[in-house]
Amino acid sequence: MGLRRAIAPAPSRTSIPNTTMTSRFSHLEYIKAPAPAQTQTQTDIETVVRSVVAAVRERGDAAVRDYARAFDRYDGQVLEISRSERAAALAGLDPQTRADTEFAIERVRQFAQAQLATLLPLEVESLPGVHLGHRIIPIERIGAYVPGGRYPILSAPVMTLVPAKVAGCDEIIACLPPNAHPAMIAGCDLAGADRIFRIGGAQAIAAMAWGTESVPAVDKIVGPGNAYVNEAKRQVFGQVGIDQLAGPSEIFVVADDSGDAALIATDLLAQAEHDVHTRVGLITTSRALAQATLHEVERQLQTLPTAGVAAPAWRDHGEIALCPDEATLLAYADHVAAEHLQVHTRDPHATAQRLRNYGSLFIGPQASVVYSDKCCGTNHTLPTMRAGRYTGGLWVGSYVKVCTHQWLDAAGVAAVAPPAIRQSATEGMEGHRRAAALRLRN
Repeated sequence: MGLRRAIAPAPSRTSIPNTTMTSRFSHLEYIKAPAPAQTQTQTDIETVVRSVVAAVRERGDAAVRDYARAFDRYDGQVLEISRSERAAALAGLDPQTRADTEFAIERVRQFAQAQLATLLPLEVESLPGVHLGHRIIPIERIGAYVPGGRYPILSAPVMTLVPAKVAGCDEIIACLPPNAHPAMIAGCDLAGADRIFRIGGAQAIAAMAWGTESVPAVDKIVGPGNAYVNEAKRQVFGQVGIDQLAGPSEIFVVADDSGDAALIATDLLAQAEHDVHTRVGLITTSRALAQATLHEVERQLQTLPTAGVAAPAWRDHGEIALCPDEATLLAYADHVAAEHLQVHTRDPHATAQRLRNYGSLFIGPQASVVYSDKCCGTNHTLPTMRAGRYTGGLWVGSYVKVCTHQWLDAAGVAAVAPPAIRQSATEGMEGHRRAAALRLRN
């Protein structure tokens, strides 16, 4: 199929389906609409993952090896990557690639250290004799899933492993598919993995959650992956902590008539080449910019080497939304809650202050998502599927616990025991009442 035929023609004006949008956006129009969402059942994925998790939990390394043969065509018996293999991967790394990886590591480390400095222990005397506080405690053992994927994403281990080192986690376990590029092994080593295993997919998540003869059980699992990895993280949550459930990548740009169509199109396609399911879009108050961006995307696709991926993503998930005013633009951007949100307006910092739902914000036309994806220092593991409404992305705080404590002296007991006694009596909890009263008498 030729590239032009692969790009679905976009209608010049399409109203927003009522089933997917609240009435407050009924006056917004699409210059380019995404294809209707396909209803997909997760039953098959859930069933497969449940069997994988159960098998790894019951049979450990033997099950992991079986799945490596079935899914990855890997027949090796040793699951852990040895120190000599790690050294060989480092030795084989192109010098410039190593230098660039170390540059990214230092940028991420520096920002994570600055973030950690904002997390402080607390001690406060809330009433005379009532002392409350919290400590910042690193999680003991972290498991990081490092995806293989369509490309060897060299920044992936940097984003998941470096903040764990900065947080002070005792041990960092990394799992990556057996067929991962050697540069990914080198990246895990440089970023600080204590142990690296050649295990991919749902079986890697199960191994880190429950432990096997080779893989130690971890306390929290971080890192993105495909639908099977995502489902495995959902199923093991509770046995271990997880960072988030991530879907395909997303980028939206909010822009007024000062936006540059060629620049916006380039950034949309840069993200679209991740995956055919990537969601990309422009939200603008300018019809001229909307039409120009539509033209630019289709023009640039003709020469983009990764158009085989980017074109279907644009065809099926791309959108250009035209808003009648700035208030609608801001409200719709918050409704979308995109993973990556770029701001291309005359006063981008002022616009940014009025936005609240996003994974990470890119303020001004010079702040491309690609810089964060690769090396500028902020983390590229971010919430998708509108999760930006209630959470941010992976950061150094994801690797620590904020745990409270308290201690009381006689004056403190005198202050809090009487209401505790009365409340316990009202609730009919006699054991609680006695515990509170005993200290008051002493």
